[in-house]
Amino acid sequence: MDNDNVDPVDEDTAHGWEAIDEALGRLYPGVKPPHLGTLLPWSMGGKDPLDGISAYPRTEPVPHWHMVGYGLTELYTKESENAEESGWGFELTFRPVRRPDEETPPMWAAALMQNLARYVFTSGNRFAHGHRMNANGPIATDRRESVIRALAFVDDPELGAIDTPHGRVSFLQVVGLAQDEYEATDRWSTTGILDLLEPTAPLHVTDVDRASRMADPAFAAAVREGAEREGSATGSLFVGTASWERDGTGTLLRIGALQAPAVAQTLRGRLPFGHGLLLEADGSGVGFVPGEGFAVRDEGDGFLTVTVPPSALDGLTAALRPERGVTEVDGMPGLRLEVVPTVMRDEYGEETGEVVG
Repeated sequence: MDNDNVDPVDEDTAHGWEAIDEALGRLYPGVKPPHLGTLLPWSMGGKDPLDGISAYPRTEPVPHWHMVGYGLTELYTKESENAEESGWGFELTFRPVRRPDEETPPMWAAALMQNLARYVFTSGNRFAHGHRMNANGPIATDRRESVIRALAFVDDPELGAIDTPHGRVSFLQVVGLAQDEYEATDRWSTTGILDLLEPTAPLHVTDVDRASRMADPAFAAAVREGAEREGSATGSLFVGTASWERDGTGTLLRIGALQAPAVAQTLRGRLPFGHGLLLEADGSGVGFVPGEGFAVRDEGDGFLTVTVPPSALDGLTAALRPERGVTEVDGMPGLRLEVVPTVMRDEYGEETGEVVG
């Protein structure tokens, strides 16, 4: 990306882009922000899906950059058949802390936004308010010791959503989470954790140098109380592996080692409260639902439903550890759970050489 302070496009031919600029103009009247333009757009064979990112310097309520992406919606012409939404229906925003000596936005933040947009383009999965994602490493690549290693998504508290000539556009803000804060969302909810963080991170500003709030006993107690009161709000998880086979001897479930602990935590926060959990992977899925008796049902189209009795929950979650192996679960006769290694990949889908499990 290139730091460019000139107008990035011809507004006469980019009505979607112009609508975003108008929304930002209402929030920042008269401000001409630094603009990080993409040299080779995705549409021309480049690796950056966002055509650009504008970064507005802020001093209130805390110094930060308000970064807004252009590229997940239809900026130039209406191409999709969905008249209600423009493109994917949202643009990403991000608010990293602005240091006293910073005159330009941090490039790691722009790279993060491009990586997230690349995930949407390549996977077909869209983000929404309340979603979260494990980054499997520091979100700021130049701060290897940072504990901020996961992401949450929330409606941008100032931009909200707008109507454009090409359909509705929501502004979805990326928020950095510490690893243990992210794990707590499995037990409770993303929005619950973000609400607890907001007093020390107004407007959901991300400080990659902060410590985890889970080290604060009052914060941890509030999380525990919320989980005990409400259970987990996570009804589905996108995972790398969630496959199954059935034969005359029973059912074999396969789940990736990387996601296994998160699945276990979420099951503990869902099934005892009468709610199910769906694991979705490419072309297959497994749904766990609470019930009095164990049962397995083939739903067709690659999806399986497993009814988990209360007596089997502890055994099932204990088997979901990040170690390869096959476990027969007590109270679920004929069911074998196989945890398989997860091969780590970078933002371009290339294997990194790291394996979990």
